[in-house]
Amino acid sequence: MELEDIVSKYPPKQVMLIPVVIVILAFISLGATYLATGSPVKLGIEFTGGTIITVPATGSEESVAEQFAAYPLVDIRDVGNRYMMQFGHMSDSEYSELVKLANDKFESPDIRHMGPIYSKELQAQVMKYLPLSFILMAIVVFVVFREFMVSLLVVTCALADILIAAASMNLTGVELSLGTVAALLMLIGYSVDTDILLTMRVLRRKGPVDEKIMGAMGTGLTMTGTTIAAVISLIIISNFLYLIVPSFTRMDTIADMTTVLIFGLAADIFNTWITNAQGLRWYLGRPKKAVRGQKK
Repeated sequence: MELEDIVSKYPPKQVMLIPVVIVILAFISLGATYLATGSPVKLGIEFTGGTIITVPATGSEESVAEQFAAYPLVDIRDVGNRYMMQFGHMSDSEYSELVKLANDKFESPDIRHMGPIYSKELQAQVMKYLPLSFILMAIVVFVVFREFMVSLLVVTCALADILIAAASMNLTGVELSLGTVAALLMLIGYSVDTDILLTMRVLRRKGPVDEKIMGAMGTGLTMTGTTIAAVISLIIISNFLYLIVPSFTRMDTIADMTTVLIFGLAADIFNTWITNAQGLRWYLGRPKKAVRGQKK
């Protein structure tokens, strides 16, 4: 299928049914997780509190887990020559005993503890700053274009990118951590970049709307393609470098961030060049509609 067919072959309202269905599926995933856990995505230790102990992989996961069966072991996974165990809340005496056991059984275990009070503070900060970032973004976009519908399309596409990226976390088992929150914030900025590129080209340049969309599409897909290539490189390094260099371990934070970014970037391609582009085609194609800043 040629680029021109993707942009102009089908009526905008018909094409925009596809992103609507995908966003609905994302909502269903987030809603189901919320009903099951009390949060739209699974929360990491930074937001739930607890203890993470990483030890050398000297035996099977089952044998290591058995050694800590007396403690609230929530999860254990192989992170490349090492096992990472996550424990839930416990008393101070239990925590002290757990640390002693880990040091007795393994050489130089890595132990991280996050208290529940600090975790609640982090949750409150995320709940504050994520919506604030959207509000500030919406204000800036409206100031730039001074056209409600055009600005609404940009903000809606950014929100859809975040919803799809968050739903992908549930599908891939990635938890919400400080790293993945940073990835979601980066996606907001990247989404606005591509949507503003498209909108500026369509409103500020002369010529048919479809031709201007296709011109912007070439630039935008090149930008996104180079970013995706960089993210894929990080995915390979963070997940598989330890197979080549035994002294390395899996880089969990980077691996989780890049997983969120790759799904978010894929969603951005879809939402920018289908949702936003078709929305602009519909809005600018209405009879006797003059948009502020649009050039014929």
